[in-house]
Amino acid sequence: MPCKFTENTEDARAFQTNAKVFSGGMDKVQIIDYYNMWNDYEKDLQPGRYNGPAYAAEAIDRSFPSNKDTVLILDVAAGTGLVGEELVKRGFKEIHALDPSESMLMKAKKKNVYKKLLCEFVNPEPSPTIENDTYHCVVCSGGFGSGHIPAGALREMIRITKPGGMIVVVMREEYLNIPEYSDSLEPLMKQLQNEGLWMCIERSVVHKYFCDKHGVIFRYRVLHRHL
Repeated sequence: MPCKFTENTEDARAFQTNAKVFSGGMDKVQIIDYYNMWNDYEKDLQPGRYNGPAYAAEAIDRSFPSNKDTVLILDVAAGTGLVGEELVKRGFKEIHALDPSESMLMKAKKKNVYKKLLCEFVNPEPSPTIENDTYHCVVCSGGFGSGHIPAGALREMIRITKPGGMIVVVMREEYLNIPEYSDSLEPLMKQLQNEGLWMCIERSVVHKYFCDKHGVIFRYRVLHRHL
């Protein structure tokens, strides 16, 4: 059901709790501290209220309809493992998690859906812990927003994805127009395609991504990693 934005409702409380960390008023350290202290994260972002993880897993399912148990996936901004759980439901097994919040990753670890945990940010600069052409698929649900993943990190996602592999980004549609992204995120996506680094397979708007907010699904096939 869509969230009813009235006072004293669980949906409204969860929406406002999430809104604080995407307000644009926090630096990276404050954002990590916020996530580390967010004890009701899974309650607030439960399925039906936050459907991004299911949308992301469905997009990967469309991309890899067979041999799912051999597809190596990196879940960026994995949090407590909501996307990982949805992927396992669909038959995927080789999944790694990346998130800068150690507290979140420890909760994700307990679910036994990830083979490897990486406690770090994804940045425009190459990560020394991930080699070129490592993953068949890189997915991110809910990681793009004010103060979170910079647009330039798309190049890093391409670097660590195998040629022919997929990158799936699921995010709130209205975040495409925030100051951090309005002149950089979709324009960079198009630029990377013009450079021959990837090709857009899907750009679709979905309903009830988070409460009554629309989401957008991007699916790109990586062509080259040379940046």
